[in-house]
Amino acid sequence: MQLRLDDEDRQVAFGECLGRALEGHGRVHLTGELGAGKTTLTRGILRACGHRGAVKSPTYTLVEPYELDGVRVYHFDLYRLGDPEELEFIGGRDLLAEEALCVIEWPERGEGWLPAPDLEVILRLADSGREATLVAGSELGRAVLARLAAMPALAGWILDREGEAAR
Repeated sequence: MQLRLDDEDRQVAFGECLGRALEGHGRVHLTGELGAGKTTLTRGILRACGHRGAVKSPTYTLVEPYELDGVRVYHFDLYRLGDPEELEFIGGRDLLAEEALCVIEWPERGEGWLPAPDLEVILRLADSGREATLVAGSELGRAVLARLAAMPALAGWILDREGEAAR
């Protein structure tokens, strides 16, 4: 699935739709260059779970936990990760194994250590906005894509409905 997100408000609104479609669990990898909007999208996901405060990227702490209306969310930012093994030292394996929603910025920095995502969101700069490509990596990911495709709020933003992982 590919979407056009013309401005920051749409990125946040899309994040809220994505957060609702995830239903409080799964592993979401957010990729894209610096400034592509990974943290902005995370802000929308967290809003869907009930968070109303500021959202900043946990660049130095690597993970920020949220307990929201019975939903546990872990926001990872691996930009400054020196070695994927550092995730072991912060209890990453346990956090990723929980029945929680894990949103991971810069997952390529944890390559070889991170489990496969349920959903990968690839963000690209496009004119004054962004384009988001969503690729399902599991049955949960495919269910999330189906829920998103059925949301009327996203109808005008969807460029295509593809997004299945290559088989």
